[in-house]
Amino acid sequence: MQKIQIHGGKELSGTIKISGAKNAAVALIPAAILCDEEASILNVPDITDRDALIRIIELLNGKVEVQESDLKIDVRDLKNTVIPENLSNKLRASYYFMGALLGRLKHVEIYFPGGCNIGKRKIDFHLKGFEALGATIIEDNDKYIIEAEELKGTKIYLDFASVGATINIMLAAVKAKGTTIINNAAKEPEIVNVASFLNNMGAKITGAGTSKIRIEGVEYLHKSMIEVIPDRIEAGTYIIMGALLGKDLRIENIIVEHLMSLISKLQEIGVDIKLEKDNLVINHGKKLKSLNITTLVYPGFPTDLAQPISVLMTQCNGTSVLEETIYSNRMGQVPYLNNMGADIKVSNQTAYIKGKTKLYGSEVKASDLRAGASLVIAGLIADGTTSISDIDHILRGYEHIIEKLQNVGADIKLINE
Repeated sequence: MQKIQIHGGKELSGTIKISGAKNAAVALIPAAILCDEEASILNVPDITDRDALIRIIELLNGKVEVQESDLKIDVRDLKNTVIPENLSNKLRASYYFMGALLGRLKHVEIYFPGGCNIGKRKIDFHLKGFEALGATIIEDNDKYIIEAEELKGTKIYLDFASVGATINIMLAAVKAKGTTIINNAAKEPEIVNVASFLNNMGAKITGAGTSKIRIEGVEYLHKSMIEVIPDRIEAGTYIIMGALLGKDLRIENIIVEHLMSLISKLQEIGVDIKLEKDNLVINHGKKLKSLNITTLVYPGFPTDLAQPISVLMTQCNGTSVLEETIYSNRMGQVPYLNNMGADIKVSNQTAYIKGKTKLYGSEVKASDLRAGASLVIAGLIADGTTSISDIDHILRGYEHIIEKLQNVGADIKLINE
């Protein structure tokens, strides 16, 4: 069994380059099967989620050429086949093959998607969108069968501004007849990245990044290329580390606008951050004030940074409050942080975190991707040695996290037990 082992207390100094966004890449790869020629995706992070999606493309008789961080995907000989459970349950984003295959071939069979256990994440909004476009849906044990004789554009209102549903409906609607309008669409930058990819193929999508997206259906999508945007969640995770341990730590290849909900909070509590065009330099704060955060859809504070910032809250003076409004199980890190010396109480979906508390190295387990990231942060600031198990969750979403941290001074390594 592989574990991450950390000897805490080391300052972080140097440069960390941010990789392509996981949450964009996992949608862009399935979106490529809508292309009737060859599609190229640049700056794809080297994470296990990427590898799982490539295996699904290959199962569908697609050809994927990997050249460092670039992918060339050719699905001109695409064959529709059942996507089995052992592939679909590797990651939540396997559900994007629903919209892409429905849009391309009008038929898809896929087992329930997997991913992190962070609470109820129903895909009702996705399915209602497909039905509104003219599809029929059958749930057969743990498998979805979705098909349509013809997809027709329509108006769709999302009860919740879901990123996954917005992208999935967009994928299904690109080749539908007529015009589709998604109202109350999610606004996340990753959606804009996917829309740009499709538009580069010849799709007609406007309004991505706003609450109203308009899609005029087309019959053919030609050769296309896109670059994955920088990962704002990876960047945010390293910025939080810098707020605790940074000494002129430079985070480069970022889009500052995507990170302002985090940066503004850190500046408020006393963290020294110098912003530049596509990078920033951060020094740890000496006397951090307590803070209150409520997770919201973009451009609000991202749910994916709730768990990492909970560690920073343990080092703030006073009581900080973290309210999670998106998912029902975003507190998997709390028992482990408390075992390390934190003082955190959870009521419903709100954590009350008393600081400043000293953390001590311990044996901990990554219950999900972002909980795992929070335990890495905790290990970096703790006295003694921290050993993290179930690290597959971490490697799903952070490209070369161990090497990146080693390069800036962290005492961190992969061990086999």
